[in-house]
Amino acid sequence: MRRPSVIVVVGDLVTDVLVVHTGPIAIGSDTGASITVSGGGQAANTAAWLARAGRDVTLVAAVGDDPAGRERVAELTAAGVRCAVRTQEGASTGSVVVLAGPQERTMITDRGAALLLGADDVRAALETPAAHLHLSGYPLLHAESRPAGLAALRTAAGSGLTTSVDAASAAPLRSVGAGAFLAWVRDTDVLLCNADEADVLAGPGTAEEQARRLTEHARNAVVKRGAAGATWASRDGRLWSVAPEQVREMKDPTGAGDAFAAGLLAAWCAGADPEAALRAGSQLGAEAVGQVGARPRHPFSG
Repeated sequence: MRRPSVIVVVGDLVTDVLVVHTGPIAIGSDTGASITVSGGGQAANTAAWLARAGRDVTLVAAVGDDPAGRERVAELTAAGVRCAVRTQEGASTGSVVVLAGPQERTMITDRGAALLLGADDVRAALETPAAHLHLSGYPLLHAESRPAGLAALRTAAGSGLTTSVDAASAAPLRSVGAGAFLAWVRDTDVLLCNADEADVLAGPGTAEEQARRLTEHARNAVVKRGAAGATWASRDGRLWSVAPEQVREMKDPTGAGDAFAAGLLAAWCAGADPEAALRAGSQLGAEAVGQVGARPRHPFSG
């Protein structure tokens, strides 16, 4: 019997208001920028990049009963993502203002209906045969949606799926505390974090040191270091590191981490070893930073 290949992604689907500025922001005055409105959300972005990589992917999320929610679902469906997205009457679809400079981005967030994602939403989606669960850390970082994140991990483990978690964002990680977050994701198959998130969860040190410390909690840990590459550590002590892909021009780092996660998971879930998975992640991450916006530029081609 053929093993199912569907990857289920659980988390946020929001509207991104992307503000791309080329110089410092003039506080209290005017700053020139290019402003676009598009679909966003860590989980939704990762799902879109998984579809771009040719994987069968389902997104579990919640949106408001409003034009933005309908547009966000339609965009993902057109991109090849199966949407198990609940529409919540009386709620507004979440939105994020992304201030993106050449090297960094800052997000101002209204999570809206994303906070209403429920445990039942997740359990219902995971009743369909699947191979892997990828959980954005954002549901865990907010008390309202935390039961859904915890239910996703429990249900996936009970169904024999492999699991991964993206640590999501350093500031809310500090708010909930590293110990609590690491307890929630204990024995996850792959924990992904960037340099700032690794500092919160593992303390100071090199990427290799941090990744090794994190394997006390997850079976495998990946620490992304942007231009310095990425490192994968496994609980048995093995370590892999890769240099980043060359990027001709960095235009927008907004979706880089989500694309990296998608490339890595698409390869690893297909049987690639950690080094090959890291390289696949780096390739999609490089594609992401070479364009403006957090989603793949080219539509799903089947």
